Amino acid sequence: MPLTMNQAVFITCAVTGSGVTQDRSRHVPRSPEEIAASAIEAARAGAAVVHCHVRDPVSGAPSRRLDLYREVTDRIRDAEVDVVLNLTAGMGGDMVFGSAEAPLPLREAGTDMIGAQARVAHVAACLPEICTLDCGTMNFAEADYVMTNTPGMLRAMGAQMTRMGVKPEIEAFDTGHLWLAKALVREGILDAPALVQLCMGVPWGAPDDLNTFMAMVNNVPPDWTFSAFSLGRNQMAYVAAAVLAGGNVRVGLEDNLWLEKGVLATNAQLVDRAVGIIERMGARVIGPAEVRKRLGLVKRAPVAA
Repeated sequence: MPLTMNQAVFITCAVTGSGVTQDRSRHVPRSPEEIAASAIEAARAGAAVVHCHVRDPVSGAPSRRLDLYREVTDRIRDAEVDVVLNLTAGMGGDMVFGSAEAPLPLREAGTDMIGAQARVAHVAACLPEICTLDCGTMNFAEADYVMTNTPGMLRAMGAQMTRMGVKPEIEAFDTGHLWLAKALVREGILDAPALVQLCMGVPWGAPDDLNTFMAMVNNVPPDWTFSAFSLGRNQMAYVAAAVLAGGNVRVGLEDNLWLEKGVLATNAQLVDRAVGIIERMGARVIGPAEVRKRLGLVKRAPVAA
């Protein structure tokens, strides 16, 4: 497939994530105030979309607390800087098995399994423009951990997102996840054209070599919109690769803590670096209003508590 470079690119900033990064960098935000402030700074630097998880304000551990999501979204919406809000819906499918010889019962520590409605409860309450839909099951290089997203669960969650009028961002960690995503669109569970995030270099999904990346790109239907990212040291290389392949880009502290060797980054610095790469390639960085028009998004206030 010949490459067609994207000339009008939007940047997503993944602000904090749910990984164990909270003690590895002082810049990883924990409290709702810190997460919202970092998202707003990223928007000022050029991010059109901010992708947000929430964390326990004291420990920094990932959380599903509705009050934390409400505070983050209210703070971002009250800011004078406009940005498209993208909330994770990836939590609530965590299973931690016992040893290889005695996998059951599941370990209580780390296991967090809830139903489809509970997994999107914060989305229903906050009504972001976008929320994520992890379109497959993954291991993340952990010996006994599985992030579970069965086809039945994804159909149930995707149908609820569609009814809410929230655009699912399909998180594809491998080519099979795109195969399932196309089935969800074909079945009418997700609307077409869909929005996809190609997640490269996440163990043990698609490695971030360019041959695999182009296999992922070539499995995205031509009328869909895609973004891409890679973890760690290849984050900025994938800014260029995604634009060259016709896509949009994602950067942020969820995926990479470093601006350069020995220098810890802020979200705003990572976005600023991505803006420079995109513009030096001769493309234009677009803002939230143009993203909403392109993706058919509706900016709404949250449902009253």
